[in-house]
Amino acid sequence: MQCIKSKYSIEDSIKKSRFIGLIAPCLNEAEVGDSLKQCHLDHPNASHIVFAYRIKTANGFISRFNDAGEPSGTAGKPIFQHLEGKELINVLLVVIRYFGGIKLGAGGLTRAYSNTAKRVIESAELHRFIELVERRLTLDYKQLPAFEHQLNKMDGEIINQNFAEQIHLTIQLPKDNLIALSEQFSGLLLL
Repeated sequence: MQCIKSKYSIEDSIKKSRFIGLIAPCLNEAEVGDSLKQCHLDHPNASHIVFAYRIKTANGFISRFNDAGEPSGTAGKPIFQHLEGKELINVLLVVIRYFGGIKLGAGGLTRAYSNTAKRVIESAELHRFIELVERRLTLDYKQLPAFEHQLNKMDGEIINQNFAEQIHLTIQLPKDNLIALSEQFSGLLLL
């Protein structure tokens, strides 16, 4: 699986219609909604704002696409197929169309949306998706320096800490490193 870390965009002109492809990271459907609202604000005169997204959740994948008034199956689905084909997750892909006066036909629309989606994905810097997990644990003060060192070596970070008689931490690290860390500090981490 792959993801992106920042927004990318491209623009194309096909038979006088202007197509703008945007791809953005989105971790949940609320972020998708915010991004789509912003697209509508940024492009109030667009003929169509077509989108597709794939988000990984604890319960599996959430995937949606929308033709935004184009003939059924000519816009949203071709975009979505590129997300699936590249195994992209936690991403929103939008293609904005400004109609130029020449009808493209169903096949032409499908090619235009598909090619715009493909080009914007090709312009993006793709990264291997690393699933992160959070865990809470309690340490003695003398354990903290060694724990921090090992957590850092395993690409983890402390995201919350509370100092009392003992130190209460919330950490985040790649899921693949959780077992190794818990083996080094047995009894501290809940798997």
